Amino acid sequence: MLISLCLCGPTPALDLTPQEQAGKRLYREGASSSDAQLTARVGASAMSVPASVLPCASCHGRDGRGRTEGGVRPPSLDWQRLALGQGARQANGRSYPAYAEASLARAIEQGIDPAGNRLDPAMPRFDLTLADQRNLTAYLKRLGDERDPGVEEGVLRLGTLLPGSGPLAEAGQVIRAVLEDGVRQLNQQGGINGRRLQLVVLDPGQAPATAERALQRLLDEEQVFALVAPLAPQLDERLAAMLEQAGVPLVGSTPRSGGSGQIFDPLPSLASQLLSLASHARTHLGLPADGVRVVYAGADQAALAEQVRTRLQQQGWSPAPVHAFTGQAVAGEGIVFLGRAQAFAELATALQAAGRDPYLFAASSQVAGAVATLPAQWSQRVFLAYPFVPSDWTAQGLATLAGLQQRQGLDPRQASLQVNTLCALRLLSEALKQIGRDASRERLVAALEGLHDVDTGLTPALGFGPGRRQGMSGAHVVAVSLPGPRFTAVAAYRPVADTP
Repeated sequence: MLISLCLCGPTPALDLTPQEQAGKRLYREGASSSDAQLTARVGASAMSVPASVLPCASCHGRDGRGRTEGGVRPPSLDWQRLALGQGARQANGRSYPAYAEASLARAIEQGIDPAGNRLDPAMPRFDLTLADQRNLTAYLKRLGDERDPGVEEGVLRLGTLLPGSGPLAEAGQVIRAVLEDGVRQLNQQGGINGRRLQLVVLDPGQAPATAERALQRLLDEEQVFALVAPLAPQLDERLAAMLEQAGVPLVGSTPRSGGSGQIFDPLPSLASQLLSLASHARTHLGLPADGVRVVYAGADQAALAEQVRTRLQQQGWSPAPVHAFTGQAVAGEGIVFLGRAQAFAELATALQAAGRDPYLFAASSQVAGAVATLPAQWSQRVFLAYPFVPSDWTAQGLATLAGLQQRQGLDPRQASLQVNTLCALRLLSEALKQIGRDASRERLVAALEGLHDVDTGLTPALGFGPGRRQGMSGAHVVAVSLPGPRFTAVAAYRPVADTP
């Protein structure tokens, strides 16, 4: 299934000659056109390292514009700028003459500019073959003309994966409605930086293989610039690696958000949500250090369960080893649960049959669907983590949500999914506005990292950072009263450290 909000197809990427393609690979990966391994010499000691460790793009960026790192600002490698030179700079009186092919080769190999000045010691000196040098120069002459996929004169193309059938089809329809509505609203306001947004939606199917093919099609054939709010949990094992390889940013919740520098999740990780519950267990319920145990259901939750246990230990708990739930009751005063709603209900049933009534802690996104089925025994014994609650909603945020629901005929009971998608699109659009017309994926990642205290009107303030890929950390703690169920917020949102 392919849905598009614009009838124009993707414009082919810049057509490079074989020589320029080889130069591009050398620039981005440090790989020679031959079988030889290229080397670079670094620092005053001229320590030799493989060129693949320090490719040109690692400092100058994939777009060649340079980015500050460690106090050093590598210059732009735009050929027009290099060929014209900069004359003399008043700040230091040093002359920056124009480069020619021969002087550029000397700068790359010896670290000396056309005026005989030594370049910054941070600049590696590369030992290139003549063919590699010519390939690199040929590519640098085209670098300024190359745009990232999905960026056209009047269009910026975004992509997502949403199921059209199966158990997640209804959620996929909700996400699609929110994204389509948001894109339409932005385009009615003139788009972003003079470009209309185009949304391409592909159905990932229900198997890892079909989902991987759908993602590859988005990247290769549809040439999307970035991904927003996909719903394809079957890609859990491969998504981060595929995005890293292609250099494609994604804004939205994924099964393993936080595991990739390319993935920006508006909401907190499951681990940080569960840590908020643990904090409440200690300060308000009085559980001792050895009173909690992490229980998971499903092999896909095992690694996360171990991570949560480690994080609990770092916060002063002494939890027992993690336990895989297989239908039997589990010992412990408090159980931190990871898994799906049905398994959560089965755990509660097994505990009841064994005459046990520990506190149960879980993320609402995983188990909320099972709460209504629990017997009254569990009243005030179940505590759920919610990244946001209605009390977070401002008048403007509530109006935004209500307007969306009215325009698209969406069920208010699915507000959590709607808010999550709205936040992903809001963060992406804010970052796109900041990078201006000169859009590149690399600049988008930098802009996302620079977002701080974004007021959505629907959640606590969101923001990222160079080492932070979760828009918020921690959660509200909500107690469940049964029968009903009735939900009562017992601890307000408070950020927790999302990394050790």
